[in-house]
Amino acid sequence: MTPRSPRSSQSPRPRPPSRTFEDLVAEAVAAPTEGWDFSWFEGRATEARPSWGYARAMAGRLGGARAVLDVQTGGGEVLDFALGAAPGRPRLVVATEGWPPNLAKATVLLRPRGVAVVASPEDAPLPFADGCFDLVVSRHPVRPHWTEITRVLEPGGTYFAQHVGPASVFELVEYFLGPQPEEARTARHPDRERAAAEAAGLEITDLRAERLRTEFHDIGAVVHFLRKVVWMVPGFTVEEYEPRLRALHERIETEGPFVAYSARHLFEARRPGR
Repeated sequence: MTPRSPRSSQSPRPRPPSRTFEDLVAEAVAAPTEGWDFSWFEGRATEARPSWGYARAMAGRLGGARAVLDVQTGGGEVLDFALGAAPGRPRLVVATEGWPPNLAKATVLLRPRGVAVVASPEDAPLPFADGCFDLVVSRHPVRPHWTEITRVLEPGGTYFAQHVGPASVFELVEYFLGPQPEEARTARHPDRERAAAEAAGLEITDLRAERLRTEFHDIGAVVHFLRKVVWMVPGFTVEEYEPRLRALHERIETEGPFVAYSARHLFEARRPGR
C-alpha cells in the first residue's frame, strides 16, 4: 500500500442528522478491508488525483510490452483496469501479492484475464529468473526492492510505478500519534528513492512528485481508512482511540471536513542495456 487512500472525485453525499458517531463507526467497522477498491469512500472522502493519470499511462505501457510483472498488486484492481484499457496484450502477465486476503481477491479478479498471481512477501526476493520481464509496474508498493526489480528486468527493460511519497496524510497520522520524527517524515522521499534505484543499477528517466488535497467528510471514513491502510496508525482500533475519534467527529460536525495531503510520485527507470 503499500500504502493506498480514499479515491472519489464526487461531492460528499449529505448525511441525515440521525447518523450518530456510533452509527458511522459501526458502518465503517463492518465494511470489508481487503483489496484496493476505494469505492466505499464515495461521498465520504475525496482525494485529488495526480496529474499524470497512472492507471491509463500504465495501460499504454502494457500495449507495447511482451512480458510484464506487477509487483504488490493489492487486489489486482489497477492491473485489471489497465489490461482492459491497453491497446494490446502482452504475451505474459504475472502479478505478486503478499497479504493473503488481497492474494485471494487478486486471483479471482485477474485469472479471467490470464494473469498468474504469485504469493510473494513484500521483503522477499522475487520468485522469477533474471531478466525475464521487459516491463515491471507497481502502484503504491510498501517499499521497492530495487535490487530485485533490477535483477528481473531484461537489459533495456523499464520500471514504471506510482509511489507513495513522504509524510503522506501525516495530518491524520499526527492527530492520533502526535509529532513524528524527522526520519519518518522524510522516508519515501523521491530523492532517496532515486539514489537507491541508481545504486541498484537503474537509470532514472522520469520522476515527478505532487501533494494532493484529501478530505474526510465523516468519522466513518477516517475509521475505514485507518483499518484499511494499516501502517498509518499501527495497531489502530476504535476502542483504543475512541476519545480522539469522538473529538474528531465533533470537529468534523462543527468545522467541516478534516483536510490532509497525500504525497505521490511517478517513477520511471530503465535497466541499462540493449
